[in-house]
Amino acid sequence: MNLPRRTKAAILVAQKRPLEIVEIDLPRSLDVGQVLVELSYSGICGSQLGEIDGVKGADDWLPHLLGHEGSGVVLQIGPGVRHVNPGDFVILHWKPSKGIESNTPKYQWGSQVVNGGWVTTFNEHAVVSENRLTKIDASVDLMTAALYGCAVTTGFGVIDNRAQVKLGENIVVFGSGGIGLNIIQAARLAGANQVIAVDLYDNRLELSRHCGATELINSATQDPWSVIKSLLGDQDLDVFIDNTGNHEIISKGYEMISSRGRVVLVGVPKKGARTSIDTLPLHFGKSIAGTHGGEAVPHKDIPRYMNLFDSRNIDLGQLISEVKSLEHINEMISHMRDGTSAGRCLIKF
Repeated sequence: MNLPRRTKAAILVAQKRPLEIVEIDLPRSLDVGQVLVELSYSGICGSQLGEIDGVKGADDWLPHLLGHEGSGVVLQIGPGVRHVNPGDFVILHWKPSKGIESNTPKYQWGSQVVNGGWVTTFNEHAVVSENRLTKIDASVDLMTAALYGCAVTTGFGVIDNRAQVKLGENIVVFGSGGIGLNIIQAARLAGANQVIAVDLYDNRLELSRHCGATELINSATQDPWSVIKSLLGDQDLDVFIDNTGNHEIISKGYEMISSRGRVVLVGVPKKGARTSIDTLPLHFGKSIAGTHGGEAVPHKDIPRYMNLFDSRNIDLGQLISEVKSLEHINEMISHMRDGTSAGRCLIKF
């Protein structure tokens, strides 16, 4: 088999600037635990928008590759790799799973070195650490499979592992993007009573309804807090999930939950942001916690969620708003920012 020496990629060259679409040279050989994958699809997650915007501060690794959820086919494996083989269909995910955690690869762009992490998906061919890959059956649709790399596992993991939603509980999901939509789906499947979706855009809210939201609030045209209180009446708010990273929303959500309610933080605040809360209720049952990818374990959770969706005839395709080639990645990122795209945007290679 003739392996590729070069590949097309979208590179972050400078923060707060569009990605550059270029050709880069692949590493000459694979290190221990590394796997060469030909990407079929890649999702675009809000985390990449945060990297572009410098939400966590200055980036010491520029220029570098982006992307952490995708699907593809294994072309070659490096020494020590045991869990995937050439020809296997795989999901690429940012959460570590079984297998070796390899050294991170370096690509070449003219005279410049381009850094890559343990997984990148905004490149047609990627050198990926074995423990960022989960093998799937060759019959699986690779387009929807890409969503299991982050959107599905994080969304469902937040409900299952962190919020631990119980039958009949009331939940607010603040922010209804790709992960938020899966949080809503998971909450309904867990037997939640009211699932209140809040977002700035009507198209995202309408998609939230299809995913199981019982109530919709457009926070651009309504005061979400008064509407939430009205919807709940004399019922408790048991769970508040924030996907925005906005410190004021986090603080307000903490105030609104019941004496034994839970706040789960999915969105990442800007570096240096501070949230003010009354800590006394934490001693008597209230809780507030962050989540790291829904505490998912990909090699266990991906097959579990796939079986769940098959048994319930859940169509993940409804979560996908745009599917375009890599050349259109900056356009899709713009559509995510301005609300044009309601669900997940996918790159098709």
